[in-house]
Amino acid sequence: MFTESWLSVGPSLDECIKCNICTSYCPVSAVTDRFPGPKYAGPQAQRFRENGQVQTPDDSVDYCSGCRVCNEVCPTGVKIAEMNARARAQIASDKGIPIRNRLLGRNELLGKVGSIAPSLANFGLHNPASRVLAEKVVGIAREAPLPRWSRDGTFGAWMKRTANRRLKSEKKVVYFHGCATMYYEPYIGRAAVAVLEHNGYEVIVPSQNCCGLPMLSNGEFGAARHYHENNIRKLGDYVDAGYDIVGTSTSCTLTLKEEAPDLLDMHEGGAHELKMAVWDIFEWLRERLELGELSIDFARLDMVLPYHAPCQGRAHRVGKPALQIMALIPELDVRESRARCCGIAGTYGYKVEKYQIAMDVGEELISYVREQGARVEMTACDSETCRWQLEHGSGHPSRHPIEILAAAYGLYDLEHRLLI
Repeated sequence: MFTESWLSVGPSLDECIKCNICTSYCPVSAVTDRFPGPKYAGPQAQRFRENGQVQTPDDSVDYCSGCRVCNEVCPTGVKIAEMNARARAQIASDKGIPIRNRLLGRNELLGKVGSIAPSLANFGLHNPASRVLAEKVVGIAREAPLPRWSRDGTFGAWMKRTANRRLKSEKKVVYFHGCATMYYEPYIGRAAVAVLEHNGYEVIVPSQNCCGLPMLSNGEFGAARHYHENNIRKLGDYVDAGYDIVGTSTSCTLTLKEEAPDLLDMHEGGAHELKMAVWDIFEWLRERLELGELSIDFARLDMVLPYHAPCQGRAHRVGKPALQIMALIPELDVRESRARCCGIAGTYGYKVEKYQIAMDVGEELISYVREQGARVEMTACDSETCRWQLEHGSGHPSRHPIEILAAAYGLYDLEHRLLI
């Protein structure tokens, strides 16, 4: 599997001009010597990983957080983050995958199990004794901002309960909720449904699986392939019917659009068609705005809102559509952070040896939030793990921009995260 996969980075590898721009922007190598930088761990080391070479990729590549800032700034388009992800997968294939990484990769399974008895699961995961034990035995940092299961039930259960109240329309859109919305943050799904229905769209929520990103990040390419194949199969009929598929997790939508097809070399059998049908929700809403189809009957929101455009969101290469739309809300003072990364990088900052690195990387963002002054009540970000990191570091609640939009429509209570 991996011998063939190296071929797809060959042309990209040859584009490296050794300019070191990627290293100068890398948020991880700036705070730790354990990661020598994208150029060294990516294109430079890649030449020793080519077919016929016997060297195992240098273990320092495991300290790459996968934030993709290197891809963002590379002047010649080298796919450095993808090289590093493949190198981690090779290490996992050669040396095996630690139980911790397997657990962190199975977000869907953990979500399902914990949602059976969420109060018990939250106590088991979040009491001080269990966090210390998890750190000592498994290697999950005791301070890491792990999510809490929703005590109000899953997003899927809410959709079933409210099925007879949902809008029916000739205009339809498919919603990919992702694991975080399903099990931990169902209020984000509710806000998304409210916004889409307010704009006249019937929301279809089909059966779906985890996007597979946690597995890709932890080197389990085989398991991630299984998930992606399932999503192609489950979403295929809607793609064939011409429906757009929108997601509120910018990491999930990027995985469906790019990371899974590219890293797993899956471009046939419906994978390309799914890729072309998927939109990040604000990318899709901006398209409606440009077509003159987006309702802009926004109420006033008098607040200062620091906003962080996450790494995975910027990797879509569609600009910052959430920022553009929130700028239309009267009296809302949206302030973009421009920080390189929040540091958490999915499951990266949960690992005991990487927790402090994640916090050091995130200090650029947290400092920016502090600098905005006493008027700040909350922050906003499109990525769930980034929001959890923001809350952990700043002490302020963090909201998805779709919640901000739902509140501006008068549909949503931002403080209590409830539909009105």
